[in-house]
Amino acid sequence: MLGAFLCLNCVFAQHPKLSLDLQEAEWFKEAKFGLFIHWGLYSILGGTYNGHTLPDPSLPQGESWYAEWIQMRLGIPDKEYRALAQQFNPVNFDADQWIKEAKEDGIRYFVITSKHHDGFALWDSQVSDFNSMHTPFKRDILAELVAACKKYGMKYGFYYSHWQDWEDPNGALPYWMPKRSDADFEKYWQGKSLPQVKELLQKFDPDLLWFDTWDEETHITEKRRDELIALVRANSKKCLINGRISFLNPGENIDFLEMHDNQYPDKILSKPWQTPATMTKSWAWHAHDFNWKSSCEMLGYLVNNTSKGGNYLLNIGPKPDGSFPAAAIRRLREMGGWLYANGEAVYGAKPVPLAVGEGIFLTQKEENGNSYLYISISNPSGKIDLPIDAKRIGSCEVLETGQPVPYREVKGATHIELPKEVFPITSLIVLKAKLTGKIPEGGSL
Repeated sequence: MLGAFLCLNCVFAQHPKLSLDLQEAEWFKEAKFGLFIHWGLYSILGGTYNGHTLPDPSLPQGESWYAEWIQMRLGIPDKEYRALAQQFNPVNFDADQWIKEAKEDGIRYFVITSKHHDGFALWDSQVSDFNSMHTPFKRDILAELVAACKKYGMKYGFYYSHWQDWEDPNGALPYWMPKRSDADFEKYWQGKSLPQVKELLQKFDPDLLWFDTWDEETHITEKRRDELIALVRANSKKCLINGRISFLNPGENIDFLEMHDNQYPDKILSKPWQTPATMTKSWAWHAHDFNWKSSCEMLGYLVNNTSKGGNYLLNIGPKPDGSFPAAAIRRLREMGGWLYANGEAVYGAKPVPLAVGEGIFLTQKEENGNSYLYISISNPSGKIDLPIDAKRIGSCEVLETGQPVPYREVKGATHIELPKEVFPITSLIVLKAKLTGKIPEGGSL
């Protein structure tokens, strides 16, 4: 481990710049829709241990649905939890099938839990043997997924729990447990966290790293935050860093903001951002979590975020055998079908700084010398009014079918009446309006 310390110290002594060229984030701003995967030893338990199923209010910390937290929520002894590694054998895992499915469903980038809070790694880590190679499966899961992402032209990144690590004797623990001293945490930081991040960068060359803190005090001081950012910059000229590297104080050198879980801003944000979101209540596979959101609800979140300049990172918790739940695949395919017809209003589209009615989401783009306004309407009632001069609109049609949509000026606004034929199509309709003239600087209409 001394070699790792020396190498890391050399990196930081060179004082590499902490910021990334803005153009490296362009793909992220245009992609809009990503797939998140929470998968690990916790998936084997499926939210249940020793007769208790999350959430279980009868236990002191059992109120959460999050199955990936089961070790701490249900108090599984360390030795017993580590022994789950000898049950990890996902015989139906197929990296090619995962990424092919995502690609066909309109996903533009992929993020997986390379190491969650339990400390178990999904790659052949030389830093810690608590990883997928030391299981009956004996395979480097990240290596297979990266190969598949490259095959299908998919951007990819890794969730890495840089702060909490319940397996390491010095990693941070949940707030209700004794806090590590700063000196002890530094041993974990230098001995496992930084070296494993360096491994991920050098071995897999990811497009982004997804770090995880939230709005509570952590061991991630400004010094440690910048030390980690420096490590990433020294080993990659393209890897994006999210704001949850230090949620309370992300600084100016992160590349995009990360919202709280399932949080959807109601205004345009100046920095690129995304919402990490679940299909159910849990992130990891939970055999008794039947709280599935509909594809239409999730598409509503996607277009909301797009209209505010953000992305939507939608999570799946694969089963212990490595397969995606059927309910998740159905929803992804339904969303992919909608995006096949309406993706023009999402991918690469920019927000419109204009206040509109509830359930209406505006995006815009310029293509081939023409300017277009996209009007996504959730649960349409038949008539909408937009605070836009009708003279700015040259034509309007239903994006999916090309059916003309009548519009007229009413009291200085544009009044649109939807054709009756659109209502059986979907409860999320997109109109495409060709604008007269260029979109002004700043995007305001």
